Amino acid sequence: MTAPHDASGVRTVIGVDAGTASLREADHLVHDLVARLGLPPGTLVCTHLVRAEDRRGTAVSLALPDAGTAEEAWRSITGPETPGLGAALGDLSYGPEPAARAAARAAAEHAGREAGRAVVFPGVEHLTGTVTVADVLALTAVEHLTVLGAPDVPDPATPVVTRDHVRPEWRGGRLTLALVPAAGGALAPFEVPNPTPCCADHA
Repeated sequence: MTAPHDASGVRTVIGVDAGTASLREADHLVHDLVARLGLPPGTLVCTHLVRAEDRRGTAVSLALPDAGTAEEAWRSITGPETPGLGAALGDLSYGPEPAARAAARAAAEHAGREAGRAVVFPGVEHLTGTVTVADVLALTAVEHLTVLGAPDVPDPATPVVTRDHVRPEWRGGRLTLALVPAAGGALAPFEVPNPTPCCADHA
């Protein structure tokens, strides 16, 4: 099922590789960056798996509403208090080469809407408890829903048990949330809160 909402309004993307090894660590990094940088509504932050010969782990990307916000965030990210961190913004590169290269790849994947697992995105605050399929599409940046093993689109009134942990991904240029059947005819996100809990301490 596809939403009328267009998530492409954020285009200035910064990639960051802080050496995180797991999705859980990357989720914490995302929330730390959002809080520390004071990022505005409209920001969309994703995690990206890094599988290079000289680097394995998870990088993040931050898609920001405008160039001015991106420049401010870049100055903070590349400050003297972040040794060992890699970052990339357009032609700009910062940090050790392997980390900077991973950051650039994450930024490119997000900018091209090719890959990335969204942790922070417009409307995510509405995805707590149980909502409906219609709510997911109308109130958030999620553009498309798929249900594992179901060829048909879900009914808009179908309940979605969020478990307060919703991680859509870029697929085919659309921010897509994969769902699975749950008890009582409801649906739930494919990714479960464990082993990557939703950073309740950042709420």
